[in-house]
Amino acid sequence: MTTTRIDARFAALEREGRAGLVTFVSAGDPDPETSLALVRALPAAGADVIELGMPFSDPMSDGPTIQASSQRALKHGQTLAGTLALVRAFREGDDATPIVLMGYYNPIYIYGVDRFLADAHAAGVDGLIVVDLPPEEDAELCVPAMKAGLSFVRLLTPTTDAARLPAVLANTSGFLYYVSITGVTGTAKPDFAAVGRAVAAVKAKTPLPVAVGFGVRTAADAAAIAAYADAVVVGSAIVSAIKASLDANDAATPATVEAATALVRELAGGVRAARRTAAE
Repeated sequence: MTTTRIDARFAALEREGRAGLVTFVSAGDPDPETSLALVRALPAAGADVIELGMPFSDPMSDGPTIQASSQRALKHGQTLAGTLALVRAFREGDDATPIVLMGYYNPIYIYGVDRFLADAHAAGVDGLIVVDLPPEEDAELCVPAMKAGLSFVRLLTPTTDAARLPAVLANTSGFLYYVSITGVTGTAKPDFAAVGRAVAAVKAKTPLPVAVGFGVRTAADAAAIAAYADAVVVGSAIVSAIKASLDANDAATPATVEAATALVRELAGGVRAARRTAAE
């Protein structure tokens, strides 16, 4: 693979001597127009990498908050084609911020793998996180994605043992996503010391950047994780801020974009204020 926006961004973060902030929102939540406005506003608020959720009716690894955001997006007609259109529109004004699509294989399979990879690359997508395709299925999407110029980011969990780790690392590119808790998104708070030990162990086995997510809700949480990791991923807290700004019918209000970006600014401040530790 050639150097991607993901590679360039993590190289820049390393030069700056700080961790990055990866923000997750569901594409099309609460509606396509507001979603585009929000995604366009994230970099200025402090997002270094943007994860866009591909809305799906059965999101098995997501907690209730992100499940609800997928439902709001689907209710407003969000499709995988619409998500790629959002990325194309975003790229009209930002050619630097990496975008990673996160979700499940079913919508990609229905769209058609080859067609999806070509369209995603052309739209300006940089990487994929597909949580229900294990390494044993790399020929299905992972290897074709990398051949198409897209990074394939893999999840590591607290239950990934030393015997399993080589398989997880084999075809991973861009960065590794360490899941800080056992369970679904947005449901528990990480044990920061344990996360630090786990990140150090992983980084001893791979040169890839390690991002940590699940359970990070506040600037203090983000700072604690940023002391160890190359990036901090925040999703449910941002999606919760979006939900809290909606009206009684789950429609966007004039406060919606600012509600999300205000939290992102706080999180970015926590990440940037973090004191790096030797646990790396």
